[in-house]
Amino acid sequence: MDIFSKIAAGEIPSYKCAENEEFYAFLDINPLVKGHTLVIPRREVDYFFDMDDDELARYQAFAKRVAKAIKAAFPCKKVAQVVLGLEVPHAHIHLIPLQTEQDADFRREKLKLTPEEFQEIAAKIFAEFSK
Repeated sequence: MDIFSKIAAGEIPSYKCAENEEFYAFLDINPLVKGHTLVIPRREVDYFFDMDDDELARYQAFAKRVAKAIKAAFPCKKVAQVVLGLEVPHAHIHLIPLQTEQDADFRREKLKLTPEEFQEIAAKIFAEFSK
C-alpha cells in the first residue's frame, strides 16, 4: 500500500478537505498557497491516464466540486488543476488557488504553516464542500 492509500484509509493523518467512496482530497503538506489540495482516487493507480474513461470522468467531477469549495473558501481568480508528480506512485491532482500564474510555480518556496493553520484551512474547504 502506497503512502496516499494509507492517507485515504486513515492510517496516516491528513488534513481532509473532502471525500466520497471513490476519492479523497486533503491538503498538500508542502503548499504553494493556502488551500493547495491534493485529490486522489482511493483505488491504487499509478498513472492518471491508466484510469478507464468512466472512472476518470467521476474523478474530474469530484475534483471540480473540491475546486469550487476551495474557491469559495479562499476567493481567487481561478483554481489551477495540475497533474504532476513522479515521487508518489499514485495518481493525484493538485488544486491550487490562483491570484497569478506564479502561484502554481512548484519551484517557489513552500509555505510553512502550523498544524492549527492546516486544520483551519481544511475545515473551511470541508465546510464549503459539504454544502
